[in-house]
Parts: sequence; structure tokens; C-alpha cells
Amino acid sequence: MRTLGSPIVALLLEAQAGVVSDNPGNTLIDLIPHSPVARVVLLMLALMSVVSWGIILYKLWTFRRAAQQSAQFLDVFRRSNKFSEVQAVCRSLGDSPLVGLFQSGYAELTAQLRQAPADASAGSHPPAGAGRPTLKSLPAVDRALMRASAVEVNKLEHWIPWLATTASTAPFIGLFGTVWGIMSAFEGIARSGSTNLGVVAPGIAEALIATAFGLVAAVPAVVSYNYLSQRVKLFASGMDDFAMEFLNIAERNFT
Repeated sequence: MRTLGSPIVALLLEAQAGVVSDNPGNTLIDLIPHSPVARVVLLMLALMSVVSWGIILYKLWTFRRAAQQSAQFLDVFRRSNKFSEVQAVCRSLGDSPLVGLFQSGYAELTAQLRQAPADASAGSHPPAGAGRPTLKSLPAVDRALMRASAVEVNKLEHWIPWLATTASTAPFIGLFGTVWGIMSAFEGIARSGSTNLGVVAPGIAEALIATAFGLVAAVPAVVSYNYLSQRVKLFASGMDDFAMEFLNIAERNFT
């Protein structure tokens, strides 16, 4: 057994050394396909990935600012006794979607109360009593808030569909590059007339790199799309709560 084992071990070591010496530069850059079509596919996937990461980072920053400023705006709104006081801070908290809702509702409220008595302020919460200003149509205020909510949701969703597009198309683009690479590899095998693993493997490896690039572009995009879409739903829910709170104040003080 010892006499047989020693030659086998020596042959394995020699074969391993020969493989290493024949393939000294087995790196990711060496696997980049030489076919123009495959390179165009990799360039497209790289651009899609870069744009996706730019959108992801920008949206995370935007949503963080929106959440912080929404919390500040709600604090001011609930502590103030007059809508005019809230209106004064809207300019400094413009990244909050609640500001758009408030300004739309406040504008509709003011428009309906323009014909109120001069001593009644449209931007205040007046006490109950005779002669206070009254709204002509509370549903109109509700519609103004709904319209503003749709506008703010569209702003929050801007660029997010690109992530869904990347997540759904990048794997197929990578698969196209892989199929094209395998076709080129088999064509090379047919020309050489050899099915040796050393001839087949490099072409297959170059073909599969396109699928890997497609997955690298798609996986972060789909994860980020799901996360950001959930954040948009949370913002929309917060806007619905704020709209109901605004309507309650308007109904309590101006009807």
C-alpha cells in the first residue's frame, strides 16, 4: 500500500502543479468575455446596478429626512392653537409629506372662510359660540387632502419603479449573455474539434459570468424595492391619519 500510495500522491501533486502553472491568472477580470455582445450585456448590467444603488442611497436619505421632519411637523401641529402658526414652519420642513397635505387643506379651508366676518380668523381654532366662521363644504376639504396625499405618494414613489425593473430584467439580460457565451463556446469547440476540458471550461466560465452579473444587479434591487415600498405604505398611512386629524379639527371648529 505504501509503495502504491507514494506514486499516486506524487502524480496528484504533479498534476496540481501543472494546472496552477498553466492557469496563473485565474481572476474575475480574466473571465470577462471577449465577445462584443457579451461585453455589451455586462456593461448594461453594470450601468443598471450603479443606477439602482444611486436610487437606493438617495431614497434612504430622502425617507430619513421625511420621517424626521414629519415628526417635527406633527409636534408643532399638535402644540399650536392656530393654523397660521403651523403655516409659518412649513417652509423649514418642506421634505415632510405632511406639509403638502396641511398646505392643501389650509388653502381650501381659507378659501371657504374668506366671506366670514372680519373678526373671525380662518387660521385659528375659535371657541364655540355665535358668529364663528363656518365651512361651506367639509367634503371639499377632504377632497383637497386626498388630492394632496396622492401627489405626495407619487413624489415618494419617484424612481422606485426602476428598482422593480432592474430586479425583473437583470437576470434575463444576464441569462441572454450566458446563452450567447455558451453558443460561442460550442462554436469554438466545433472549430477546434476537441472536447478537452481545458478547451470547454474557459468558454463556459466566461458565459456564466453574465448570469452572475445579472444576479448581483437584481438581488439588491428587489430587496430595496420591497423595503422602500413598505416605507411608502407607512408614509401613506401616516398621511391618512393626519388627514383625519385635520378634518376633525376643521369639523369641530368650523361647522
